[in-house]
Amino acid sequence: MKLLRYGPLGKEKPGILIDGKIRDLSLVISDIGPEILAPEGLNKLQKLDHSALPLIEGSPRIGAPVAGVPKLVCVGLNYTDHAEETGQKPPKEPILFMKATSAICGPDDDIIIPKASQKTDWEVELGIVIGTKAQYVSEADAAKHIAGYCLVDDVSEREFQIERGGNWSKGKSADTFAPIGPYLVTTDEIDPQNLDLFCEVNGERLQNGSTRNMIFSVYQIVSYISQFMTLLPGDIIPTGTPAGVGMGFKPPRFLKPGDLVKLGISGLGEQRHKMVAYKI
Repeated sequence: MKLLRYGPLGKEKPGILIDGKIRDLSLVISDIGPEILAPEGLNKLQKLDHSALPLIEGSPRIGAPVAGVPKLVCVGLNYTDHAEETGQKPPKEPILFMKATSAICGPDDDIIIPKASQKTDWEVELGIVIGTKAQYVSEADAAKHIAGYCLVDDVSEREFQIERGGNWSKGKSADTFAPIGPYLVTTDEIDPQNLDLFCEVNGERLQNGSTRNMIFSVYQIVSYISQFMTLLPGDIIPTGTPAGVGMGFKPPRFLKPGDLVKLGISGLGEQRHKMVAYKI
């Protein structure tokens, strides 16, 4: 299934994408939140007569596909080629950092360049959506705790992240720095280790990678994180980005107002964003 949320910011309704068209789920569920992501909730939606659901006309705004995300736990330097372009050795264990949930926005919303930012960057990533509580789970059991997958742009401000000291999170958490969607795709439709990723800026393809080249697999990541914190239904885990980010170029290339960013992952859809300047 491809589950999504549509409508104005803060007033999104739940929907399902069938044959390229949105059908309304709001008479069946109130929203696509943590309580829907467990197997019993997803099975309920799978068994519906989808053709009987109301068809949504036009092209409504699409929001992030999960409401009430408890936390965003991100993985850094998880592709060998990306580690190389940053001048670092591939990590021996996953690098973890948090991204504020206030950064979440829709897959086609404008991205706001923060006040005083000079180094806003792009990162196309596969996101894992947790469906059931995961605490000290094994790699073999990790799949049981995953509801599905989604596309994430881990937008980053490199000066804030790297040059200002402290934790990476402050370079990752500005408003609109976590576009998610357009939809959540359930696990039965996706092989997470065989997906192609891309990112284009102003029509120029700058990232072109595959999850086959991850250093740590999806199941390794879920198991690893669960050793240090409890993963809850609705948690989203962006799993790292391939080479081609702005800071990896010589000289570096960063985003500016008016730039158009397009990114996508096979089977998980695409995002399109206009970069806009911060305004008071």
